[in-house]
Amino acid sequence: MNTNPFDDDKLREECGVFGVWQADAAAALVALGLHALQHRGQEAAGITSWDGHHFHSHRAMGHVAGNFDRDEVIRGLPGRVAAGHVRYATTGDTVLRNVQPLYADLASGGFAVAHNGNISNAIKLRHDLVRRGSIFQSTSDTEVIIHLVATSTYRTLIDKFVDALRQVEGAYSLVCMTPEGMIACRDPLGVRPLVMGKLGDSTIFASETVALDVVGAEFEREIDPGEIVIVTESGIKSLKPFPAIHARPCIFEHVYFSRPDSIVAGSSVYDVRKAIGAQLAIESPVDADLVIPVPDSGTPAAIGYAQQSGIPFELGIIRSHYVGRTFIQPGDQVRHLGVKLKHNANRALIAGKRVILVDDSIVRGTTSLKIVQMMRDAGAAEVHMRIASPPTRHSCYYGVDTPERTKLLAHKLDVGGMTDFIHADSLAFVSIDGLYKALGEARRADVRPQYCDACFTGDYPTRLTDQEDLPVTDQFEMLAERAL
Repeated sequence: MNTNPFDDDKLREECGVFGVWQADAAAALVALGLHALQHRGQEAAGITSWDGHHFHSHRAMGHVAGNFDRDEVIRGLPGRVAAGHVRYATTGDTVLRNVQPLYADLASGGFAVAHNGNISNAIKLRHDLVRRGSIFQSTSDTEVIIHLVATSTYRTLIDKFVDALRQVEGAYSLVCMTPEGMIACRDPLGVRPLVMGKLGDSTIFASETVALDVVGAEFEREIDPGEIVIVTESGIKSLKPFPAIHARPCIFEHVYFSRPDSIVAGSSVYDVRKAIGAQLAIESPVDADLVIPVPDSGTPAAIGYAQQSGIPFELGIIRSHYVGRTFIQPGDQVRHLGVKLKHNANRALIAGKRVILVDDSIVRGTTSLKIVQMMRDAGAAEVHMRIASPPTRHSCYYGVDTPERTKLLAHKLDVGGMTDFIHADSLAFVSIDGLYKALGEARRADVRPQYCDACFTGDYPTRLTDQEDLPVTDQFEMLAERAL
């Protein structure tokens, strides 16, 4: 049982992908890259390799550590080409058959795919494919892509691949393996990130730049929205087969998903989060004694808030980094005490003080309620909450496991009601305009936004076919899968 009071009420970080083309011990490099991307998915991990003759796969539930740090596992993944995936389920059950990379034998040969994102018309496509005779082996939306490639009437694999993607809605960053080469691509909106790097003569693809850093690769560039990059023995080829449209990368990558030591769209995630905190201090000042981050994701924004406000930054919540899953304790009272194994208030610092807690978001509100109570129990005179994102009022359908809209606290209550719910003395969120300002942009009402900010605004950049067109029973089925 996970007793972490801060992880049970976060938006889950979709997935992470990592690919290596032509490197010695490619699978070992992929395992290292996946370690750096572990924050993007903690439910399962998988690696598929190609040795020039055969594909080899190892997939497992749980973290990269413990599954891919054993010599016998890496030895079972030979070859100079490999791709890997860390997963948090946004569609499909949390079972081994849904763990990626997914693999299939097509008429053109083996085909493996690792996917970060979510296909927002996957249920409709799946129903159509099943009626035409396709037999699915998983409940993952990613398998839809494999079937679309397999059933395409185009001649070459790349043409089949493009044909498949033309039928797909939503968000995807893909790393695919074939006997001829490796394919990496982003959807035309560029919702999910994907970068390319070099390690000597080897080509690396990763969800974030931090994974390149970990394996010693040099960042080359981001994969452009709508771009397909093909790496073969003949070299690197770039295709842009889709009509150019206004890109809408996910703004929440800057707020929470990406690691603070990554570079996203040319900007340091750490610097952006500090800037958001500073903007929050300008918009929502409060007279207090301490600025305290909610660990760990609230730390950069809290630093920015403290620097802008002149109020001291202090670590008022101490996190233990040496506690994994705790034993299942008998009884609610002992179970509640298990919370303090992972996070505990710095009582000597907090007692009698007016504190400002800075966090990245509020989802259901249960986490914020626990944190505020922790401060009160430690003797805080006042507890003020400041959030480094606008209120999350809408569900995400592009690869983030968001609760149903009716379970989002900001959908049910206004800021005053939310303040009462979490028992804080005050609560404030950075404005949507302030968030864009921290990113060096200006959100204008007369033009399309520069980012996908649908979780805050409800402005979805694509059709949501599975929400709009399917019978109600199928919509309930999809929502049930998303919640797993």
